[in-house]
Amino acid sequence: MRSQEARSSSSCAACKFMKRRCTPHCLFAPYFRADEPNKFAKVHKVFGASNVTKILNEVPEPQRQDAVNSLVFEAEERLKDPVYGCIGAIASLQDKMFQLQHDLAVAKARLARCSSRASYASCSTTSPLMMLDGEFGLTSFDDFMVVDQGGLTTDFRQHPFP
Repeated sequence: MRSQEARSSSSCAACKFMKRRCTPHCLFAPYFRADEPNKFAKVHKVFGASNVTKILNEVPEPQRQDAVNSLVFEAEERLKDPVYGCIGAIASLQDKMFQLQHDLAVAKARLARCSSRASYASCSTTSPLMMLDGEFGLTSFDDFMVVDQGGLTTDFRQHPFP
């Protein structure tokens, strides 16, 4: 754990940023090292030092590094995208997952069609989308829903943003 490691005599990034003297019991020092000044600057700009202090004081010490990592990620995403912040990053990842699931469904359909045919040559000329239309009755991926192992259904027609 970083908080129990010996520190050098230099101030942490937080104390340098706020132009104050870094004490041996500084709350920020284990998480905002002196060689990462931008890390605290981003968190400070989005959340403010007093709010970060309150958050770190409420979080149990073994979980503080994870909390700081989360704050840094959220601050970076908020600075990149002031409107949506990390929700925009999540939506982007969901879009990517949607596309990959679509590609997987197409590949599985093609594999099923190829394995059921006697000749591979006839399989290599068939369009994957035509195979989806023919085998599964899907005219587009808008009708695609995923059911996970717990029985929950995910409808990928919905998008969090217009």
